[in-house]
Amino acid sequence: MLRRALSLFALATVVAGIGACHLGRTSRPAQVTPVNVALGDSLFNNGNCQRCHGKGGVGAQNAPALDGKKWLQLKTGSYDEIVHLITVGVPAADIKDKSHRFAMRGRGGNMNLTDAQVQAVAAYVWTLTHK
Repeated sequence: MLRRALSLFALATVVAGIGACHLGRTSRPAQVTPVNVALGDSLFNNGNCQRCHGKGGVGAQNAPALDGKKWLQLKTGSYDEIVHLITVGVPAADIKDKSHRFAMRGRGGNMNLTDAQVQAVAAYVWTLTHK
């Protein structure tokens, strides 16, 4: 009897653990492909993005970290929100942490990213928050 109860308890624990792991996962958006992430990494870390957000999006004086621990300008940090923010930018008046001094210009400012490049940078940023 005790053996059966322990077996049932162990099974229930495993099932609950699997369910909890599944609930904590965010499905990978279709646009977050290895090719897009690699292109986004290159654009981010060799372009204007890293000047303010730091190499790898670790944050710097002029812009926040992009590790998803605390989103300043986004509600959820979803891929679509990231695409929108990169596309339109953040006017200086809308910056929530005033220690970050500069507006974020849309489409990488003078980089003038195409839609495909915006999506690639968004894919890279999304991976920073979903490791």
